[in-house]
This record gives sequence, C-alpha cells and structure tokens, in this order.
Amino acid sequence: MDTSSPSVFVNGALMRRYIGQKVRTVIQVVGSDIGSVVGKSTDDLQIVVRGSSPTPPLTTYLEVIGIAESDNAIRAETWTNFGNSFDPHNYNELCKLANGEFKHLFI
Repeated sequence: MDTSSPSVFVNGALMRRYIGQKVRTVIQVVGSDIGSVVGKSTDDLQIVVRGSSPTPPLTTYLEVIGIAESDNAIRAETWTNFGNSFDPHNYNELCKLANGEFKHLFI
C-alpha cells in the first residue's frame, strides 16, 4: 500500500469537508459518458467522477481515488472495478468511523 500520498475515506456527505484534497470512495455506477461516470455514493448521494475511465466493461461498483473538486465531483487518479456484488452499507459505516471517533487509526 502506498502511504506517500494518503487519501481520506469518504461517502457523499463527507466529500464537502475535503474539497481540494485526495479522497477515496466507492460508487454504484448509474451512467457513463466519454470522460465521466455518474454514480451513487454509499449514502445515496450523486457523485460525478471525471477523468480517464477504467477500461470497459465497468462493473456495478467502482472505487475511485482522486481530488474532490466539489461536494459532488471527483477528478479521478485511480479507478478500480469492485465487481457487481458489494455491500455499500459496510463501506458507509467505514467512512463514518474513518472520519469520526476512530479517525486517528486512518491517518
């Protein structure tokens, strides 16, 4: 794991705290176009991811690491297909822990 440039675990609601910073999230793909993917965050908010999309075919769930450009947009640096079966609830709880009481464990 590369620790030289850490990224913060976020869901849709937490992104606004980290605008201009490196974040990591998982989205459920809703649609895609040339240069962007629209997805639903693990807390059911819409996120637009811009940048070179991963090689098709896209799976239902994608992990995205990149710079939060706004409260609902990320400029992707890394895309990872997470498959078609994923538990968004567990990831959402991880985001809450990583930004709350146990934040010190994720730095």
